[in-house]
Amino acid sequence: QVQMVESGGGLVQAGGSLRLSCAASGSIFSINHMAWYRQAPGKQREFVATIFSGGSTDYADSVKGRFTVSRGNAKNTVYLQMNSLKPEDTAVYYCNAGQFEYGFLRNYWGQGTQVTVSS
Repeated sequence: QVQMVESGGGLVQAGGSLRLSCAASGSIFSINHMAWYRQAPGKQREFVATIFSGGSTDYADSVKGRFTVSRGNAKNTVYLQMNSLKPEDTAVYYCNAGQFEYGFLRNYWGQGTQVTVSS
């Protein structure tokens, strides 16, 4: 089992910045990727950004140029630097990690952290 713990959410004014952190612990041996998703009230959870074990990254079009995903030195931590925040970025942000276990990619999720952007 892998446990994911997020931190860093909060309330910020439009145009401001926040940095989210996520640490994975437990039975970690072959993480394929770590990612961030978000879910706004009344909407489905959506992809935000991901970083793969080789270091490549991918972003949702809505956050490109404003958000940056990175890993810590320990490789089991992931960060999301969010700049130029907009009210539409308001959501619960979830950390995700995918790990290969017995030939299958298993996904783990954190409990979520609230990000609220006021106009």
